Amino acid sequence: MNFEEYYKQYLSLHTKWSTRYLHLIGNISTLFFLLFVLISDASLFWLILTPFIVYPFAWSGHFFFEKNKPAAFSSPFYAKLSDWRMMWDLITRKIT
Repeated sequence: MNFEEYYKQYLSLHTKWSTRYLHLIGNISTLFFLLFVLISDASLFWLILTPFIVYPFAWSGHFFFEKNKPAAFSSPFYAKLSDWRMMWDLITRKIT
């Protein structure tokens, strides 16, 4: 399965706007966390946590709204790429 096919499947697991926007909030939080660690005197050890900032937001959307299993369990790399693409598509209003 190529990325475009996977992304269509990924969006089918994210049909509710609440889930999509929880992912968006999680991704933006991840960016702010990364920025904070890099510009503050915080130990670079904290960078290890960066990929995991999004999960409480994203997984709560799946648990409470979608009632399905997150895509990260089946294909973590494509799921992360799809997560960022969905964020871009939300920001640019390609999807709502």
